[in-house]
Amino acid sequence: MASILSRLIRREPDRPPFPFIVGMNRSGTTLLRMMLDAHPELTIPPETHFVPALIKATRQRGATPEDALAAMKSVREWGYFNFSDEEMLRRLRALPKLRPGPAVRTFYEAYAERQGKPRYGEKTPTYVQKMKLIQRALPEARFVHVIRDGRDVALSVLDRTVRDLTAADVARRWRKKIRKAQEDAPALRHYMEIRYEDLILDTEPVLRKVCEFLELPWSDDVLHYHERSPERLKEMARPLPGGGRAKELTVERRMKTHEMTTKPPSRDRVQRWRRQMTEEQRREFEEVAGDLLAELGYPTGEAVDAVADGS
Repeated sequence: MASILSRLIRREPDRPPFPFIVGMNRSGTTLLRMMLDAHPELTIPPETHFVPALIKATRQRGATPEDALAAMKSVREWGYFNFSDEEMLRRLRALPKLRPGPAVRTFYEAYAERQGKPRYGEKTPTYVQKMKLIQRALPEARFVHVIRDGRDVALSVLDRTVRDLTAADVARRWRKKIRKAQEDAPALRHYMEIRYEDLILDTEPVLRKVCEFLELPWSDDVLHYHERSPERLKEMARPLPGGGRAKELTVERRMKTHEMTTKPPSRDRVQRWRRQMTEEQRREFEEVAGDLLAELGYPTGEAVDAVADGS
């Protein structure tokens, strides 16, 4: 189930918690985004990727609104949002002082206005490695770290990538990101871990705990997220600029990647590695990250073999 690390701090009384959904990609972060985005009070945009660059740009002496906008536009994902330069510059210029926190909030406030909701959140998995940086700029940040059995993560990544990756490659990335979160967690004021498996198998109790952590009143709408997910995913159907990996991320591939968020939670997504991962892939993954799997309570090695043998 979920575990919470949270310390009492003084927060601006009129500033609600700012949810950040983080984790290894293919761990269920988009699913949680869609669930929370279905809440009538909260909206969460597609992955932004520019927040660390925006924080760094606006903490420089003499930073200008143009510098802030350049940081936002430095990532190809900016193409999802369809904000004109003029609109964003107008908002940035209206700030009493250009600092990291207000600059970041400017984008999300504009996005929430467009969606007609009072609160906003964020879901970019890679921010799991930038949580301390984000917290310094946004003391109201609350991090929800989604963890999934790394073998299911690997299976999902390998199913979808066009790169020459191995299970060991994914294991190293999975291990690195979770270890980084574990190292940073004690320094974070508000940090929560949830398991993908619990989110699928015990959906409502887990979501109730997440909503409580984020100071969101309960709404049954979060359980019916799949009814509006297809419409929300259309935002990601805009072609992205650039070459290299951007060419891999065609509209069709992006929609295929997130198709499970348009359906109710499926038990078939849990421990899929038992049915579809080769023995070689499993052993390759466990050689790299078996210690972390075991630490997190996932069966490995002889325990897996015993189940397979029926003993």
